[in-house]
Amino acid sequence: MSRTIHLNQFHHDAAHAIGLGERREFIREALHGYERVRAGTQTGFGDWEAARLEAARIKWDAIEHLDEHLVRFADNLEANGAKVFWAATGEDAVGYVRSVCRERGAKRVIKSKTMTSEEIHLNEALEADGIEAVESDLGEFIVQLRKEPPYHFVFPSMHLERGEIRADFERELHLEVSEAGDDPETLTMIARRVLREMYLSADVGVSGANFGVAETGSISITENEGNARLTTSMPPVHVCLIGIEKVIPRLDDLALLLPMLATAGTGQHLTCYNSLLSGPRRAGECDGPEEMHVVLLDNGRTELLADPEQRDALRCIRCGACLNVCPIFKNVGGFTYGTTYQGPIGSVITPHLRGAEWAHLSSASTLCGACSETCPVRIDLHHHLLRNRRDAWNRNPGLRERVAFRVFAAWATRPGLYGLAGVARRVLGVWPRVLRGTALDPARAWRRGRDLPESSSKTFKAYWKERSR
Repeated sequence: MSRTIHLNQFHHDAAHAIGLGERREFIREALHGYERVRAGTQTGFGDWEAARLEAARIKWDAIEHLDEHLVRFADNLEANGAKVFWAATGEDAVGYVRSVCRERGAKRVIKSKTMTSEEIHLNEALEADGIEAVESDLGEFIVQLRKEPPYHFVFPSMHLERGEIRADFERELHLEVSEAGDDPETLTMIARRVLREMYLSADVGVSGANFGVAETGSISITENEGNARLTTSMPPVHVCLIGIEKVIPRLDDLALLLPMLATAGTGQHLTCYNSLLSGPRRAGECDGPEEMHVVLLDNGRTELLADPEQRDALRCIRCGACLNVCPIFKNVGGFTYGTTYQGPIGSVITPHLRGAEWAHLSSASTLCGACSETCPVRIDLHHHLLRNRRDAWNRNPGLRERVAFRVFAAWATRPGLYGLAGVARRVLGVWPRVLRGTALDPARAWRRGRDLPESSSKTFKAYWKERSR
């Protein structure tokens, strides 16, 4: 698909999402709740900013010496009995997982939450082979029933209300849910009963990883439901998909990164389950897989690594905090982005991972800086968005943009014209309320998706003159 097609689709989906007023308000309220909880949890750190600096240093060291850490990670995994596959592309990774499933004669694959599998479209490939792929994370399970992608890469089904989930369970699982079925615990127990059967009958378990520890050859998985532990221990084969940027040098680094991830991601001091897996079942052990495969996925990451200006985007720990504070995400929602990673971090890395036709995502930002301010590993997100815009312009400077910039320069450098714009803004701000949103409102298009704040009764220049008397 061309950049124009992707851009037009984004505009169409954004307009649709903005028109869903009640849904937008529901999402905003949910994210405001997250912000309140996280603010309280951050107080558990003696110095949150110092913790951010140290987390950024750990991840920066990991990225700057990634070649060394990856080799050490792979060597230690193999010494622990795991099989390591280096996947240059998403197609390579999918091909390897399919080959593992064919060798085992797999009919069903159970999956814990893994955005790398979403990135490479693994489910579709397995289904094409006649293999049932079942998501075991509750949010992922719900959106899979609806045949939707995740709305948010940490909270996949956050856009849905309880009644909608109950209706989905009744329709897709062919269950009669009682009147108390809108209760979250009741719905969770229903999903639990269904998924327990899937764990018992699955031939292969597929997981992601939050971190890979080079020092010990271990993968670290953090979760709240226990589904990842079941996925990685009950089926006879475990396949872990991990982006190469997830590798960190030392086991001790998790002492900071795990609580940082929990605080930034879900507002917890620590998630309920934190697992370290270092290989398949050994002699004398009562559980665990017979085989463990670790797929190290590049898929464009080394190209980003080669960019000294933006490689720090690879520090991302996928906490989703930047989505939760982004005013654009709150208005247009996760589906509008049309890609695996939404929000500010998705807009930064997707053009690098998927190509220049996704450059329009970097313009879906107000450049307010909230994303950079909240990032637990201090990625300079809003400046990266600006750099992506610059790079897109350098690749393809369009006529409309050239004309727009020249008009803007002529207006912004002439005080008289600039002052007229201020007058126009104040007129629109006090436009009769009865005409707002009608065909007689000059700001009608603007008001469709946002509020126009009330204007001051006087300009700053006039205010300053009064103060200086």
